[in-house]
Amino acid sequence: MKRSLIIALTVSLSSGLMAANWAQWRGPSFNGSTVETNLPSSWSKTKNVTWKTALPGASAATPIVWDDKVFLSSTDKEAETLLAMCFDRTNGKLLWSHNINEGLRRDSRSDYSSPSPATDGKVVVFFYGNGDLVTFDLEGQKLWSRNIQKEEGDFAFQWTFSSSPLLYEGKLYLQVLQRDTPVHGKGFKDRANESYLLAMSPTTGKTLWKHVRPSKAKAESRESFATPMPFTFRGQKQLLIIGGDDLTAHDPSTGNELWRWGTWNPTRIGHWRHVPSPIASDDVILVCAPKRDPIYAIKAGGAGLLNDRAVAWVSTETRELSSDVPTPAYYQNDFFILSDVRKALSRVEPKTGESKWSIELPGQYKYEASPLAADGKIYLMNFAGDVLVINAENGDIISKIPMGSGSDNLTRSTIVAAHGQLFIRTNSELYCISN
Repeated sequence: MKRSLIIALTVSLSSGLMAANWAQWRGPSFNGSTVETNLPSSWSKTKNVTWKTALPGASAATPIVWDDKVFLSSTDKEAETLLAMCFDRTNGKLLWSHNINEGLRRDSRSDYSSPSPATDGKVVVFFYGNGDLVTFDLEGQKLWSRNIQKEEGDFAFQWTFSSSPLLYEGKLYLQVLQRDTPVHGKGFKDRANESYLLAMSPTTGKTLWKHVRPSKAKAESRESFATPMPFTFRGQKQLLIIGGDDLTAHDPSTGNELWRWGTWNPTRIGHWRHVPSPIASDDVILVCAPKRDPIYAIKAGGAGLLNDRAVAWVSTETRELSSDVPTPAYYQNDFFILSDVRKALSRVEPKTGESKWSIELPGQYKYEASPLAADGKIYLMNFAGDVLVINAENGDIISKIPMGSGSDNLTRSTIVAAHGQLFIRTNSELYCISN
């Protein structure tokens, strides 16, 4: 009896610890949700603010939380440098900050600091769109660094590369899905640029394997800004990779391709770069086609090259269901799909694609930050830094809270929840909000 009680308590405490942290871009379950409770429904820039701290520059990177530390990729606007930062979660004090490299961006839409960090509680990994990959221990001591561009060749992207790193079961993963021909002078001129998935040791940075991922896509449609997502189906662990007009699943231990589905782009349109990451329910994987196109639900459990029978449903008759940039959330056994181009949020049943509710979002600004689902609520933030809190059950808007500076017009960082607190990054400040 005592032994059973000890085991039960150990499992409970371990589960609580995992739920309390937000260690990667899409959270503890890799789907934009958490089991956190007692999260605030209303606040202001002064009410329910545990702390706030000024940031040296804007970034789309999501705050990452582990125990009493908050990790953040950032720019320093004045110095024109890229930063890796760590704050005390209890009071917002800056614990450490490292200059990673000079230069902020190569285009006006984003900057090199857009990828979110990742941590496993032992190391914290920062990746930047210029190829810099740097790892520290949690106290800020540098462990190793690499530049993926210098080692593997220049990134061949129309826009700034911003896939986030993934830490999963003792390995560090990074996907580079790029066009096969040079663009803006970047890329090989004497041979085709390869798209690939890298697995590395988090403690040493050593490459464990590299898997080249072929594609029939053309030009910009080969480019993906998504992040690899772990998925387990009937005991089989997989890494889901999306881009280049296809969804693929890979063996996390070897990188070998397990199955492939495509395509949402049968005519091979050449300007359909892919941004949203794949998101999965228990047995369906969501694919958000770009540029106002439909959403596809792919049945899990396939092998090899999948055909149309693998498609559970397509959202062709529901125009609100699309997403060009935000990654949907999976919460309370449903998908929550944010359409940035149509400014709508929908709660969708995974097996049928039926919308349980769909609402239009207020305001003139776009929503490109991905939704956070927690504590019976959905949290959204638009370009201006306005936050919407929405009842997950019925779609009612609970509150609308302006958090931007007034001059913000490109706020894109996703809100995260950890330890009973919300962490909100605007273009100029980082807020910790709690009841």
